[in-house]
Amino acid sequence: MTAETNTEAPKKPAPADQESFLSVFTRNLWASNNVLITTLSIVLAVIIGAVLIVVSDADVLAKFAYFTARPSDALNASWTLISEAYADLLKGAFGDPAVFQAWFDGTATWQEAFAPLSETLTYAAPLVFTGLSVALAFRGGLFNIGAQGQAVLGCVVAGAAGFTFGLPIVLNLVVALLAGVIGGALWGFIPGLLKARTGAHEVITTIMLNYTAALFLSWLVIQKGVQAPGRTDAISKSVAESAQLPSPGGILRVHLGILIAVLVTAGVAWLLKRSAFGFEIRAVGANPHAAQTAGISVGRTYVLLMAVAGGLAGLGGATQVLGTAYALTPAVAGNIGFDGLLVALLGRNRPWGTFFAALLFGALRAGGNRIQSYAGISLELVTVLQALIVIFIAAPALVKAIFRLRAARATGVGTSLAKG
Repeated sequence: MTAETNTEAPKKPAPADQESFLSVFTRNLWASNNVLITTLSIVLAVIIGAVLIVVSDADVLAKFAYFTARPSDALNASWTLISEAYADLLKGAFGDPAVFQAWFDGTATWQEAFAPLSETLTYAAPLVFTGLSVALAFRGGLFNIGAQGQAVLGCVVAGAAGFTFGLPIVLNLVVALLAGVIGGALWGFIPGLLKARTGAHEVITTIMLNYTAALFLSWLVIQKGVQAPGRTDAISKSVAESAQLPSPGGILRVHLGILIAVLVTAGVAWLLKRSAFGFEIRAVGANPHAAQTAGISVGRTYVLLMAVAGGLAGLGGATQVLGTAYALTPAVAGNIGFDGLLVALLGRNRPWGTFFAALLFGALRAGGNRIQSYAGISLELVTVLQALIVIFIAAPALVKAIFRLRAARATGVGTSLAKG
């Protein structure tokens, strides 16, 4: 007597047992993925910023003294203050609907309508380059804290080329931009070489080079032949008009640098995803010992990576001096290198994420100027907003705890978070 063989096909799960597309989408949407955490971080920063706006206004605080007797006074005053402040922030960053309506009616110009967006793009352009510099180094396992010094060197070399060579139009601009890239690449090559040859930590060497670059710039702008004729303050000759980044002119300060930023962002994305050098960067960043075993020269990768990262930061400095400042001063680079650290962190060290993070920071800066002028709120409050966003981005566990986010499944959305 032989045992029966079970030849029945496995039963298909009943439709009721299968998850609907909507439930799967909702679960993945509310999982702790990068996009959701970044969005919620911005929301949290806006909420805390609203509280700070109320606390900083004495008139509104006075209404809270009798809150229990008449709460509507304090709540209405708070809502009015917060809504007007954030409305001014948006108007200063993207444009005022009233001005657009005036343009349509013929009582205002298109330049006036697009001036706020122009300011946003102007502030964002150099941050794209310094952010990409930091992000690219992070992907290779290096902490490029020296983007500020590399940007300063980019400013110095690009500015000097801009007022020295006197080349024809277009050629003078191209040479000045390339000079800025070379200056930044040289300043990035030094810590990369020290890392590869001696093991010197890039954080220490790049920080020291930041100070060196800043002091060198302060010394250079007061030297004969560089300092502007007839001036006693620390300012250089003006960059030749043929070396300046083209812009619409008038009240619109946006220039060709933002288009270059788009192209460079696309190039960095291609470099990381499609090129052999990009594969080496990602392999070394993931595990340098395994990469060494696989035949990748870790030292060579470090040197080239820091040179490329320095070149990107140098291009940001060149954009600053050729598109906005038009002359060298000790503060010509501002804080674009240090802000690039925050932009890279907010962008999760991804090229396009870094690009849009730079746009956000540019919008906050442009909108902050209007808040200060129209609402009387300190510009430093916008800096606090930036800091809060970065704090929440750097502490995803805190955001997940506040909003009770579920962990993303391995087959669902990505869960990788920025390191460092």
